[in-house]
Amino acid sequence: MNNAFGLHHLWTQGDFVTHFVALLLLLMSIVTWVILISRLWGLRNIKRLKGELDSFWRARSFDEGLNSLSNQAINPFFIVAKTGNEASAHHQNQSASHRELFQTLNYSEWMARSLKNGVDSSTAQLQKGLTFLASTGATAPFIGLFGTVWGIYHALIAISSSGSAQIDQVAGPIGEALIMTAFGLAVAIPAVLGYNTINRSNRLVVADLNRFANDLLAYFVTGARVAQKD
Repeated sequence: MNNAFGLHHLWTQGDFVTHFVALLLLLMSIVTWVILISRLWGLRNIKRLKGELDSFWRARSFDEGLNSLSNQAINPFFIVAKTGNEASAHHQNQSASHRELFQTLNYSEWMARSLKNGVDSSTAQLQKGLTFLASTGATAPFIGLFGTVWGIYHALIAISSSGSAQIDQVAGPIGEALIMTAFGLAVAIPAVLGYNTINRSNRLVVADLNRFANDLLAYFVTGARVAQKD
């Protein structure tokens, strides 16, 4: 009787639909945990990288400050700072013959837009995987419910074919139904909790990036960072 409610019975006695639903939920669970581990690890690194900003602002030159930031390929603060530096150089290196093209967009506006683009680019990187987590959290319970309905359908077929509802005839299909329900919840709950945790952490990182971009804008326009209050 216990075997009828086990995973081995689910796989050996289940049909194609049961196998497909089980494998789909398993795949969704694996991808969910890969996203969760990678994104949470990345956010942990970003939190550590934020501590390097003090060294950046204490540097003797902007280039020295850029070089002081580590993990430059994935460091959102480096990406924003580099974007601003390249935008400033592009604006200032235009020849006099093309300067009139920039009269409708002064240096301050140009830098504000460029820094915003840098923040938006970093934000897009932070959002990777969240769509899958949200979709998994919303659909996994219903996929599991489909497996549940399919198991109950098999139980009803067993009852109708035998003419009686003996427990040994319906235990297997009912076991499949219960396992599919549990599978759907087991996949959905980590996805929902992970999505909420990562989304909240992302908002904090984006807020830090916006503050950093505002300080950079002040630096490029006035030559000094906005004074920080204690």
